[in-house]
Amino acid sequence: MYSITSSKDFQDLSPFIIIGAGGGGEKLSNFDGVETAGFLDDSKAKQGKEFCGHIVGSDLKTLVEESNSKTVAIMLPIGAEGAALKYAVQAIDLGQNVLTSFRSLPLEENPSLIKFANQKGVQIKQISSRLDNVEKVIGTAPEKVTEVLPKITYHHKKPVIFIGGTSQECGKRTTTRNLGKAAKELGLNAKIFSTDEMGLQPPTDINFRAGSLSVMDVPSAIMGTVKYFEEEEDADIIFIEGQSSLTETGNPHPKGLSAAILFGAMPDAVVLCHRENHPFREPVGISTELNAIEAVEPTKVVALSINKRNAPDLSLENIESKFNLPTVDIHTDSNGGLKRLLKTVLDYIGEKNG
Repeated sequence: MYSITSSKDFQDLSPFIIIGAGGGGEKLSNFDGVETAGFLDDSKAKQGKEFCGHIVGSDLKTLVEESNSKTVAIMLPIGAEGAALKYAVQAIDLGQNVLTSFRSLPLEENPSLIKFANQKGVQIKQISSRLDNVEKVIGTAPEKVTEVLPKITYHHKKPVIFIGGTSQECGKRTTTRNLGKAAKELGLNAKIFSTDEMGLQPPTDINFRAGSLSVMDVPSAIMGTVKYFEEEEDADIIFIEGQSSLTETGNPHPKGLSAAILFGAMPDAVVLCHRENHPFREPVGISTELNAIEAVEPTKVVALSINKRNAPDLSLENIESKFNLPTVDIHTDSNGGLKRLLKTVLDYIGEKNG
């Protein structure tokens, strides 16, 4: 009843004053049949500037009085619910219809707005996430949108090392934990961050299941944790365990999660783990994963951590020669083991930072 389900619904509500001179606002203004009466944004840096052919305003009452708008569209991001609610109430009080979205102001969580709109004789509509269509084709869906975290961007100041892999269960958690432990033993305030509910073993400093979050929320959760380590715990270096792989075949579901963690980590360097002859996963291989990591994120794979459980005779020296990267087995200290791996990471960080 209150959801937008077709483009005609947009057209019936035009013209719009759009709250939010950003990506969401531009997307709505470009929609076929939508007429834009003006833009408003709380950012002083945007006010008075041209955006999509309009000068961005700062006062909703003035825009309503000076335009032919029928509807105020609130296109704000998650985290701006307070501002969205303020504008919705003001718009209804000014006799305007209101269009909102599940991101900025979900109506199922604000039934009083529906009641207020009915009292004022105006419409209130929501651009739905259409989870009903997911349920239609799959048979089940979440009761509500799971995307809840504000979209933060945090550029870390201390080194961040991402431990990726060619598959699941290839040694990422063990490598992350052991690298962090060895760094702590050197006297560094190293922080160990596991992105899995099973990352409980000491000396891990924090863990949560990144896969329980919306993939849209994962980068913020990773950046927020790094920010916390730097600002609250004065970290010297942060080791982040990845999940799954960007390239593993046979199980495509965690690939997006793997990428989201990598994007949130924005690592200075990557240690890549690999398990040869994996008995129940389907890794494509080191070369493909290495290229994928360096293609999607501006970082560098600096070393390989090899799990020889299913390939005891595997030659680390041959792998090292092939990829021209320090290649070790941290379980047996083969080819330098953990000490060499940590030294490689620290040397690279030292060279990178001058």
